[in-house]
Amino acid sequence: MTNTGNIIIGRDQASDKLAEKLSSIELKEKEKETEEQAAKLGMSYINLDKFPISQDAIKIIPREQAESLQTVCFLYTGEEMRLASLNPSNPQVSNVAKELSEKHHARVKVYFISPNSFEIAFKIYEKIPTILQFEGVNITEDDIKKYEDKLKTFQDLQGMLNEISLTEMINLIISAGLKFSASDIHIETEADNVKTRFRVDGMLHEIATLPKESIEKIGSRIKLLSGLKLNLGNKPQDGRFTITLSAEKVEVRVSIIPTAYGESIVMRLLKASAVGLEFESLGVKGKSFNDLKEQMTKPNGMIITTGPTGSGKTTTLYAILNKLNSPDRKIITLEDPIEYKLPGIVQSQVEGSDTEDAEDETVGGIRTVKRGNRYTFARGLRAILRQDPDMVMVGEIRDLETAETAINAALTGHLMLSTLHTNSSAGAIPRLLAMGVQSFLLAPALNAIVGQRLVRKLCDSCKSEDKSIDNKTMTTIMNTLNEIAPESGYKPSDLTNLKFYTSQGCEKCHGLGYKGRIGIYEILTMSPKVEQMILSGSISEYELEKQAVKDGMITMLQDGLLKALDGVTSIEEIFREVKD
Repeated sequence: MTNTGNIIIGRDQASDKLAEKLSSIELKEKEKETEEQAAKLGMSYINLDKFPISQDAIKIIPREQAESLQTVCFLYTGEEMRLASLNPSNPQVSNVAKELSEKHHARVKVYFISPNSFEIAFKIYEKIPTILQFEGVNITEDDIKKYEDKLKTFQDLQGMLNEISLTEMINLIISAGLKFSASDIHIETEADNVKTRFRVDGMLHEIATLPKESIEKIGSRIKLLSGLKLNLGNKPQDGRFTITLSAEKVEVRVSIIPTAYGESIVMRLLKASAVGLEFESLGVKGKSFNDLKEQMTKPNGMIITTGPTGSGKTTTLYAILNKLNSPDRKIITLEDPIEYKLPGIVQSQVEGSDTEDAEDETVGGIRTVKRGNRYTFARGLRAILRQDPDMVMVGEIRDLETAETAINAALTGHLMLSTLHTNSSAGAIPRLLAMGVQSFLLAPALNAIVGQRLVRKLCDSCKSEDKSIDNKTMTTIMNTLNEIAPESGYKPSDLTNLKFYTSQGCEKCHGLGYKGRIGIYEILTMSPKVEQMILSGSISEYELEKQAVKDGMITMLQDGLLKALDGVTSIEEIFREVKD
């Protein structure tokens, strides 16, 4: 006997297969029609059916705009961008392509696609996770004032943290960071607890220990505030949020990384007022001040600041930018990242280094070159020079390509500012030559090299004369100051009765003895003899510094000792930063 149920099921399956086959044929016909239509219109065509479209690419055009224009971004490599549209001849699509090209500094090409391709691409929007964003964290000056009376020293914070809720805990930690003028707040998970530290005036101080179980809730709240993914605990994340005070806004830049015991969170507090430092307040004195001022007012050439991370190089460049900023001068910066917004100055941010990309591949008939396609310092600088600038600041010279582009710009009518990681001003020249820069280009391009460090300033409320300096140290100090060339215009007249200061710590400085920081500098300018040494191509850092001192340069150590002699900082602080 025949089983009618099996016959019906078999017919249904055959019917489904037939419908699927007809649908496939119909899609192929529509793809062919679209391809033919594109050819007639002289447009490029692509089928996105098998094309691997990333979420990063699709997010470049917001979902609402993509739906309205029936246009998506299906490929972005950093230098190349590919859009796909049902109606690429629409003027609005052309406008979007132009805007994206300018915004991302990329070459944009638009392709004609079928409705099926658009549907495939548009579905990717549904896979993009929704991230909850906050406009700012609810910390007001009232919150800060509420804690001010109780927060005299770091030790006061521990007891207060034990008595408040989780929400208040975050507010208290950030408020304390602002009260103590911390640049960074560190929340670090350890084996048995969570350690909280503040970086104040360049030094890390442990301020509190929290229960181990608190890190999950603390981390979740900070992630919410900074727009990060809550469920991503095994990968690094970066974000930011804003604290709005009556006097100013504070940007909080957040970095989270996974560690052996949990997550490590660092919040950098960026006050807008910190960028308002005047050039005259940097702490450059005497001949050094006049030399730097003369070199930075030249219409072309190159000024480089050198020093380790955290030595104030960018702050010095910002002070120069603020000094030179005027309506009749076009100034552009290229930074990684942009930490402070500068009114009247065009600021651009790089995307990282070319080495972060690693693959070349051909997909769907299109060759995608991932290596070397990021918006790097070198690529960004070339683009900036097409913007008709008078003055350009490049955050850092990292490679030969950036160095050569900057030097050529300095030789062709632009004033270039940048930074380099060397221990002294004289060390910058051998470093650039080692990169491969030609000496005959470097010598005429350089205006000045500023070597620098940041030292803590003594608290005026509790500083007193330091009578603990031994004879050996005092002899070293006297010999160092005696080596200052008369040409510097800043040599002490009497080295027989030197007086220095120290501090014990008080309520005004939260028991630290120091409050604020100031730079110590050495300004190397291009004298004829220094220029000849560069042109010779075979030079040492020692010989360059020796000649610069003969020309009147005050070294960082000498500048620091002079500031200690003025009672601005301590001998201990100078020797901590300058280990000559």
